[in-house]
Amino acid sequence: MNRNEYMKRLGYRLRRLPKEDFDRAMEYFTEYFEEAGPENEQQAIEDLGAPEAAADQIVRDMAFENAREKNTSVKRGFSMVWIGILAIFAAPVGLPLAFAAVVVVLAFLIVIAAIIFAIAVSAFSVVLVSIPSIFIGVWLLFTSPANGIATIGFSLIGIGLGIIIAAGSVVLCKWFLNRMTRVFGKMAGRGRKHVE
Repeated sequence: MNRNEYMKRLGYRLRRLPKEDFDRAMEYFTEYFEEAGPENEQQAIEDLGAPEAAADQIVRDMAFENAREKNTSVKRGFSMVWIGILAIFAAPVGLPLAFAAVVVVLAFLIVIAAIIFAIAVSAFSVVLVSIPSIFIGVWLLFTSPANGIATIGFSLIGIGLGIIIAAGSVVLCKWFLNRMTRVFGKMAGRGRKHVE
């Protein structure tokens, strides 16, 4: 096997990683081969081991690192959870056990994500309904001032609550993704200890 074949097989195993992480991993191996030089290419391949094993180790290491770092965005959180799922499949445990664990965790993840999404959509709906209600309240001021003031007040309360709940659902989503990343990282860390 030569360097190009090794990199091709490694890239194939890492293709499911988020682009940023894939590029970082491939760059690491490219630099490793460049430092070794063409004359030490075979030795570098022997030191790195099989591309499949190297790819699995990279995924487990990334999941373990992600479990330690704090999530900064929802998008990155989903990437971190995805890497954790890949790490579980890369761990040296029985594939059926890993598959069952991932299915259960994914079902849990989907249910929680659906609940958070429903809360965010509900908050957005409250805001959307409250905005026209302000105009209705202004119109009611001329016919029934008490009803107009009450309508405007309830509309402003609705807008405020909707914004607070939407912001809270984003924070809740980030927190949940951080927790899931830690769970997957710990699971990958256990598999990593077995390999070492």
